[in-house]
Amino acid sequence: MAGPQAPASHLSGYAELLVDACATGRRLTRAELESRRAQGERAAEAGLPLRALIRDHLAAAQLVRPLPASGPLLAAVEQAVDAFVEGYERAQHQAVRQEEAARREFIDDLLYGGSDLGRLAERAGRFGLRLSPSHGVAVATGPETYGDGYPMARGIESAVLARFPGRQILLTTKDGRLICVAPGDQPEVLEYFAKRAHAATDGGRVGIGRSHPGAGGVAHSYEEALGALDLAHRMDLDGPVLHAVDLLVFPVLTRDRQAMADLVESTLGPLRTSRGGAQPLLDTLTAYFDSGCVSTEAARRLSLSVRALTYRLERIHSLTRADPADTLNRYTLQTAVIGARLLGWPGSDA
Repeated sequence: MAGPQAPASHLSGYAELLVDACATGRRLTRAELESRRAQGERAAEAGLPLRALIRDHLAAAQLVRPLPASGPLLAAVEQAVDAFVEGYERAQHQAVRQEEAARREFIDDLLYGGSDLGRLAERAGRFGLRLSPSHGVAVATGPETYGDGYPMARGIESAVLARFPGRQILLTTKDGRLICVAPGDQPEVLEYFAKRAHAATDGGRVGIGRSHPGAGGVAHSYEEALGALDLAHRMDLDGPVLHAVDLLVFPVLTRDRQAMADLVESTLGPLRTSRGGAQPLLDTLTAYFDSGCVSTEAARRLSLSVRALTYRLERIHSLTRADPADTLNRYTLQTAVIGARLLGWPGSDA
């Protein structure tokens, strides 16, 4: 017969279960095990520490009277505690999954601005952000895709948080990219993240958006960071870190896509009639303008002699009637070359 029942709810029925099981030396039934699992789940949901709970179970087993033989008692305690811990861990895992799902939902809403902004600002505090000030976003990409659980992502997060303790910083991943959200008045955070991410991704690129205020500012900055990475790819821009503020001219040039396509076609279209097509002469113009219109440097980049480069420039002048050496013509040609790179001309329809 069992002594006085322990007051803790997680021990409810535990002593009686031990006495009954030990009386015949039987194993606990499926219903008894499931009951202990349920008690474990409730204890986890209540936030009770597991070590103290196990200690309570062992202490309660010592109070069972009359004391059964040690063999059956230990076997019953082992089964009961194991089931209890299983339920406890099951509840914890479920809580972790729910927390991860809530965090992922918040991040999606934060980066895409698809949720009620007022509600988004309220939820942000749970994840260590206060969205009323301005925020900037940095996005890092590399040769592989990265997830939150990857050692690389955890390593970068640990390094950034250790370098800037107490700051309101969010580090996460999205679509295989590494992302850092930081207050707009702390650009050093994004710069440090960019440095670490570039090194960790073995030379990957980082786009940094401008700082924007309010709950919708994060989504705006994130879009700019992605745009900077896209421009870097299409324009073959140099440098591991690209700031959206330095690339504002490109969105301006392509704001009227049809007008840009007309400029490209009317200015550079005649290059298609050249032997070998337009691409070699387009590459010549690109190298010429990228080298500051210095013929020797452009020739070096193209692995040509200066004489061969001069011949190509003369050929371009002849076909387009625009002289790369003339100031006005040069501006028109350079704008058309930039547009061609942005539109993928002549490799695809502009």
